[in-house]
Order: sequence, then C-alpha cells, then structure tokens
Amino acid sequence: MTRTTNARVAGFTFLFYIAAGVAGMVLFDGATGTEGIAGKLARIGQHASDVRITVLLSLLCCVVALVLAAALYGITRDEDPDLAVLALTCRVGEGVLGAITMLATLGLLWLGTAEAGARDAAPAYALGAFLLKVREWGNTIGAALFSLGSTLFSYLLLRGRMVPVALAWLGVVASVLLVLGLPLQLAGFLGGPVTWLMWLPMLVFEVVLGLWLLIKGVATPARR
Repeated sequence: MTRTTNARVAGFTFLFYIAAGVAGMVLFDGATGTEGIAGKLARIGQHASDVRITVLLSLLCCVVALVLAAALYGITRDEDPDLAVLALTCRVGEGVLGAITMLATLGLLWLGTAEAGARDAAPAYALGAFLLKVREWGNTIGAALFSLGSTLFSYLLLRGRMVPVALAWLGVVASVLLVLGLPLQLAGFLGGPVTWLMWLPMLVFEVVLGLWLLIKGVATPARR
C-alpha cells in the first residue's frame, strides 16, 4: 500500500479501535458491576447478551490491532526498518494476547449461564474469581506491549517529522508514561485512580493522531 493509504487506514483504525474498546469495556463492566463473585456470575447470566457482544468486540479489536500495526509499519519503515519491525512485533503481540485473553471472558460467560444445579458453587466461584484476574492480567500485559510499540512508533514519527512535532512528542510522552506505569500496576505497586488517569494523555494523542492521519496524512520522512 502507498503511504497515503497506510495513513488513512491507520487513522481510521485508531478511532475505530478506541470506540470498539471503550464500548466493550462499558458493556463488560455493566455485566459485572456488583460486589462478590457470586453476584458477578449471576449478573453475567442476566446480561449474557452484553457479554457476547463484548466477545465479538474484543475479537474485532484483535483484528484491528493487527491492521493498525501493519499500517504504522508501512508509514515508519523508511525511517528505521529495525525499530519499525520491533514496534510492529509489539503491536502484533498485543493483538494475539488479546485473543488469548478472550478465553477468560468466554469462561466467565459459560459459568454465568450454566444451570445452577449443574455446577458446584464453591469451585465455580473460585474459578470465576480466577478468570476475572486472568482477564485483568492479560489486558494489562497486552497494554504494556501496546505502550512499548506506541513509544517506538511515536519516536519514529517524531524523528521523521511525519506529523506535527508537538503531536509526536505527546505520543512519546504518553507512551513512556504507560511503559513505566503498567508494569508497576501489574506487579501491584500501583493502583487506584492513577491507573486510569495515566491513560488520558494517550487517549488525547490517539484521537488527535487518528483525525490527523485521516485528514492530512503523513509527510515524507526527513532523511538524514
């Protein structure tokens, strides 16, 4: 594909990825928004359709992540092919891990919709609690891969002056903030509101970058 086509594809997938990801998160949080694993499983059973839609959105996000990785690689490979490949690998890993993490969501859906008499309560609750943690861990690890790939892609966009310098710098700073914060969150050293506040700069960057790529495209890399 041409650089212009890659830019348009990347811009669209940036925005679509955000919309689908937020929609899936809202639906799943609504289907599990209660205290205790027993209540969560019961609520999943009551909102099974929302969880099924979440599964479809998650699968779609995995495919979109791969498309976005390929488009960003096509844009940045002329600046530094080695770094671009590394960034591509991180974003592909994010997509693949997202697909694997879906197994936890499917397991929770199966537990929530199973007949109460067909399962033992204590083992089912223990398994449900474990699957919720697996889903949380998988999402955090996938986000860590995303942040590393985003750091590299943002750096290449900045170095090649392919987008406005201020926008590229915002991407680098927002990505590095997640590169530092997500491992601490995964290890249990970071929690509370800061775990979602640190995503706000990235949200602003990706929305603005997506719109820029759709409307303006990318400049030719500044060759050294």
